Amino acid sequence: MTIGFVFECGPQGADKAVCEYLAGQLKPGEKLMSRTLDNKLKLLEGAAPVAKQLLAEGCQKVLIVWDLRPAWPDKKDKPCRAKERQTLLKGLADHGLANAPVYLVCVEQELESWVIACDHAINAFLSTPAHSYRAKRVRRPDQEKNPKSAMMKHFQQARGWKYEDRIHATQVLRAAPLDLNRLRCSVSFERFEAKLQ
Repeated sequence: MTIGFVFECGPQGADKAVCEYLAGQLKPGEKLMSRTLDNKLKLLEGAAPVAKQLLAEGCQKVLIVWDLRPAWPDKKDKPCRAKERQTLLKGLADHGLANAPVYLVCVEQELESWVIACDHAINAFLSTPAHSYRAKRVRRPDQEKNPKSAMMKHFQQARGWKYEDRIHATQVLRAAPLDLNRLRCSVSFERFEAKLQ
C-alpha cells in the first residue's frame, strides 16, 4: 500500500519527519509519499488538489495533517479545529473528493503534544551517564497549552540546549522504544494511528 501525506510544514519540517517516522513504525514496509505546503494557510487553501494528485499517483489513502496551534491567518483568533476542518472538507468536495479515502488529522495542540507524551524518550535523549534527567509524565498531552514551550524547558533544564523541532523531535522519539500506550494518551495521535490502518 502507498500512503500519501499532506503537511503544513516545509520539506525538512518536523511534522513531516515525525509523522513519517511514526507511520514507518506503525506500518512497516508501506510506501510513503509526502507533500509539504509550508504553512497552515497554504494547507487550508491547497490541500485538496495536492491530495487529488497523490491519489492519481497511486496512493490508496491520503492523510492531511496539520497543527491546531497557532491560529491562522489571524493570530488574534482562537484556533478552531471545526472551522479549519470545514474549510478542508469544502475544498475536497470542490475537487470531487468528498467520498475519497482522504482523512483529516488535526494535531492538538501541536506536534510536540505527541513528543511530550513520550517522557521515557525525553529522559533517554536528555540524560547522560553522569546526569539522569526525569521529565514529568504528561497523561493528557492534548490539553497541554504550549507543548513546544514544554520541550524547550526540558532541553534548557537538562542540557542548556535550545530545542529545535526540525532537528530534535524525531531524535527524541528514536531515543527509546516506541510506547504506543503513552502516545495513545493523545486523541489526535489515536486518530492518526486509526487512519493509517
